[in-house]
Amino acid sequence: MTPNLAELPLIGLLRSASGRFALLFTALFAAAATAAAVVLWWNTAGALDRQTDAAIRADAVALFERRMDAGVPALISAIADRQALDVQNEVLYLLVAPDRRILAGNLGHWPEEADADAPWIRMALQREGGESEARLLRVDLGQGYRLLVGRDVAEKLRLRALLSEGIAWAAASSALIAVLGAWLLRRALEDRLAPVYGTAAAISGGDLSRRVPLSDRQDEFDRLGMTMNAMLDRIAQLMEGVRGVSDAIAHDLRTPIARARAKLEESLGAAADEAALRAAVEQGITDLDDIARVFKAVLRIAEVEAGARRAAFAPFDLVPMLADVVELYGAAAEAGGQSLDGTLPDTLTMVGDRDLLLQAVANLLDNALKFNPAGGRVALDAQSQGGLVEISVADDGPGLAVADRARVGERFFRTDAARTTPGSGLGLSLVRAVVALHGGEVELADSNPGSTPPGLRVTLRLPAGTPAPAPAAPAA
Repeated sequence: MTPNLAELPLIGLLRSASGRFALLFTALFAAAATAAAVVLWWNTAGALDRQTDAAIRADAVALFERRMDAGVPALISAIADRQALDVQNEVLYLLVAPDRRILAGNLGHWPEEADADAPWIRMALQREGGESEARLLRVDLGQGYRLLVGRDVAEKLRLRALLSEGIAWAAASSALIAVLGAWLLRRALEDRLAPVYGTAAAISGGDLSRRVPLSDRQDEFDRLGMTMNAMLDRIAQLMEGVRGVSDAIAHDLRTPIARARAKLEESLGAAADEAALRAAVEQGITDLDDIARVFKAVLRIAEVEAGARRAAFAPFDLVPMLADVVELYGAAAEAGGQSLDGTLPDTLTMVGDRDLLLQAVANLLDNALKFNPAGGRVALDAQSQGGLVEISVADDGPGLAVADRARVGERFFRTDAARTTPGSGLGLSLVRAVVALHGGEVELADSNPGSTPPGLRVTLRLPAGTPAPAPAAPAA
């Protein structure tokens, strides 16, 4: 039976992020322990070897100079003196004549290893009935005389073996600690991520109310949890908006569609002549055009919120555009027994989409005139302040309750008082989308505080320069 690779412990460990972090921790810990062992070895066993070689080399140089200065007899005397002063019985010497006759020293014979090309020799040694090891340096003295200078390194080898054993035990302990630390690290990561797993599993199971629990540590995992919670809140808001839009479309479009169908159906059987039939068809077309305008407005809001119109941004002067809007809606205001006043500066330059801002301001004036009473006043003001362009439209109408102001930009949202007036509830939704595209904000306030009715003032604050990319506007 072929084993499943995913079920093997090592493969499962590598597939787990916490397992990979644990293995990385183990590798780093092992690398640090190895580096410490190498440094320790270099500073102890290596230092002993270097110290021994340096002592041998200095002794050999001194004896060679003695041979050059005073001859072979003086060299033999110097060797004898050094042996007499060797309390630890570590020094090794062997001086031989050209015929291999031993002239001085405490080695019994000339070793075969000394005839190699390399001057340094390491060889086994029998001394005082026991095994030992010698480190020797061959020196050619000229005229066939040769000298071996060395040390018995058995004690140093025992020290090295003791050091190696200590390093081995330390390495084993370090490995155990590394494995234990890796296991603890993996457990800690899994424990901190367990709430995220649980929340994600609950949400995938349909419980959209679940959120990642947070601790008081405010660490990376808490920041991850806060980000996930914000994302889940946003998803819940979007889903609620989708449900709201669906309900609004069903509610607000059902009546005109049913009315258009009923009129067309009635005209088929009840139209007295061609003129009556034509009038019924024209009314049906008008109702269908209203429905098409609603869908067109929804599509335009979606286009603006997606940022597709940012490519059309360019510098332009707001004042001529606002003056045209005031002139256009001034006639509608006079026809309704109202007044429309515009207070505009000489010039007001900004970077943006002129057509979108024109439609946004037109929507505000249309709403203001629609809800303004007969004889009321609508005012449009524009000014530049602190790098921002402010456009405000104020009326003397019934205003908006504070509770409704937070929802007034939602698609198809209409207050109870507004349901008797024509409209689809998309005007301010488009205004908010356009302002968000330009990186600005919309402010709603009473235009006549303390009065009855309080009226409504809508202020658009837009950056005069090129705005930074704005986040997507909240969907209704």
